[in-house]
Amino acid sequence: MRLQPIARSVLLLAAIGGTATSVAAQSPADSVRFVNPPSLPTPHGYSHLVEVPAGSRLVYISGQVPLDSTGRLVGAGDFRAQAVQVFENLRRALTAAHASFADVVKLNYYVVDVSKLGTLREVRDHYVNAAAAPTSILLGVQRLFRPDVLLEVEAVAVVKQP
Repeated sequence: MRLQPIARSVLLLAAIGGTATSVAAQSPADSVRFVNPPSLPTPHGYSHLVEVPAGSRLVYISGQVPLDSTGRLVGAGDFRAQAVQVFENLRRALTAAHASFADVVKLNYYVVDVSKLGTLREVRDHYVNAAAAPTSILLGVQRLFRPDVLLEVEAVAVVKQP
C-alpha cells in the first residue's frame, strides 16, 4: 500500500505490543486513518502510523498515574489495579475534552517493570479499539516521580472541529 500525502497532516509513528491486523482502518470519526503498511513488520496492538487530516483538533493529555481524584495512590504494589486507574484517569481527561478512547491516536507508556507488559495489554484492550489501535511507545524506566507508582501513560487524541 502506498500512502498518499495529505495536506497539513500529522504522521505519528510508534511501538508497543498486542494485536492489530488491518492495513488501514478508519476511526469512528472517519477522518483519521490508522495505517500498517505491508512493507513494515506486522504490529501487535498498535498502528505504525496515523494520518490526521487538516482541521482536526489535537488534544494532548499529560501523563496519568494511578492517583484518584483526591491524590491517593490506587493499587499499592498491584500493577493491574494501577493500570486500570491510569486508564480511568485517561478516560476522565478525554471526557473533559469531549473525546473518548476512539479518538486516541497515540499512547506513550512509562513502566517500571516491563515484564508486566502482558497485564498492561490486557487492561489497555478494554479501553482502545484494536481495529484502529493508537500508535505507541513503551519505555522501561528505573522509577517514576514516586517509588510506589508503577506506570504512567500519556495520550494524544484527535477530535473533529465542531
